Amino acid sequence: MQPLVSWPLADRRQITGVFTDIDDTLTTRGVITPDALQALADLRAAGLRVIAVTGRHIGWCERLARGDAAQGIAPWSLDALLAENGALALIPVNLNKVASLPPDSKGEKPLKIYQQTGTERAANTARMQQVALRVLREVPQARLAQDLGGRETDLAFDYNERHHLTRAEVQQVLAILHDERMHTSVSSIHIHGCLGDFNKWQGACWLVQQLYGRELASELAHWVFVGDSGNDQAMFEHLRHSVGVANIRHGAASLTHLPRYITASERGAGFAEVAQAILQARAV
Repeated sequence: MQPLVSWPLADRRQITGVFTDIDDTLTTRGVITPDALQALADLRAAGLRVIAVTGRHIGWCERLARGDAAQGIAPWSLDALLAENGALALIPVNLNKVASLPPDSKGEKPLKIYQQTGTERAANTARMQQVALRVLREVPQARLAQDLGGRETDLAFDYNERHHLTRAEVQQVLAILHDERMHTSVSSIHIHGCLGDFNKWQGACWLVQQLYGRELASELAHWVFVGDSGNDQAMFEHLRHSVGVANIRHGAASLTHLPRYITASERGAGFAEVAQAILQARAV
């Protein structure tokens, strides 16, 4: 991983879109910091597309898209949120009038779009409930993530947010999910298992096609991804421009694919560094 300052100016000038992880990339101790929130707004004000790519559930993403006026929380400035490691996406209010989406989907509320059919999701939900019971029975220390309200396409077990598992216990959970023929990934806080070959890269390709009618793989010079953990590896592997916020160093030894660049600061402050690097290049 090279320092972010090594990112060539000519490459930064070509960036027109930003994919970003959320937990421990935009957030610090579970809350987005003012500098990261402002960085999102500044990128979009400059005309860049900004898409969050997260393992968090779709209900959680809906709250980010809507904001909470009662608590003084403004909606995050995003073009879309890709949730549950790529299985479905949310298009925020007033941003869902995209030409490539069906005419009857262009409403005035956040729009959810899925990679799986309703029938597939219903069958998978029943199957995942069985798998969850097996994990909880065979690994008594395991706990389902407390953010499950609204999760539709995968299982999530908390190992590093509110509940902590040892490395051996994490491996036990993963072994069961693999035995159940589930695809798995591990974020900085959760262990994920899904019945579908989803990951952030596959989901990003699908979403760019859905939103813009284009192939992401053919325009890699124009996108950057910012992340910090294991479930970001597919993006690090495929994106020509990829950046890890500095806290990625804590788990780098366990990663097969690392980002090309790394920020000086951790978490939200690191993301703000990336935004500044892009915007400065456009201003020169």
